[in-house]
Amino acid sequence: MTPPTDLAPAEAAARLDRFTVIDVRSPGEYASGHLPGAHNIPVDHLHMALPELKAAAARGELLMVCASGKRSASACDELAAADIPAATLAGGTTAWAEQGYPLHPSDGAPTAWPMERQVRLAAGSLVVLGLAAGTRFRPARWLAAGVGAGLVFSAVTDTCGMAAVLARLPHNRPRATDLRATLEALQP
Repeated sequence: MTPPTDLAPAEAAARLDRFTVIDVRSPGEYASGHLPGAHNIPVDHLHMALPELKAAAARGELLMVCASGKRSASACDELAAADIPAATLAGGTTAWAEQGYPLHPSDGAPTAWPMERQVRLAAGSLVVLGLAAGTRFRPARWLAAGVGAGLVFSAVTDTCGMAAVLARLPHNRPRATDLRATLEALQP
């Protein structure tokens, strides 16, 4: 099993027409903006798409994309275990957009804030609420302490429970991924 190739955004942009781009983020994240021509197969559904991805890789190169590059690297590892070569976009859509390359929103989909921004808003609001309410009801300070502890745990484990909860909100799930249609689009 060879490690996936990390491509810088400039490198990927120069060869974008040669790639089948697979965005492994959630449907809500995908709808907020994705690389031109990207297909959405959330990372937790990747195992169902292995035959189609193997066929697509036989026709050309696969480029796996997520927000930061972590989920797409994990997806590349899963594909490599199935003997499917793929590259990942270093830094994900965040780096892509920061370097001035376009992200295309899904047609008719409401644009949600990026998950990281939603987590910062929710965490900050809960801390302020806990501190403000703590001036009259001292046990409310535990809310601020709990959020702080959750953020520390999130950093140490590189997971985010708050993001998992926020991802379930309706505005973050504009519609379920039509995996069947995506897999049909990957056919020659």
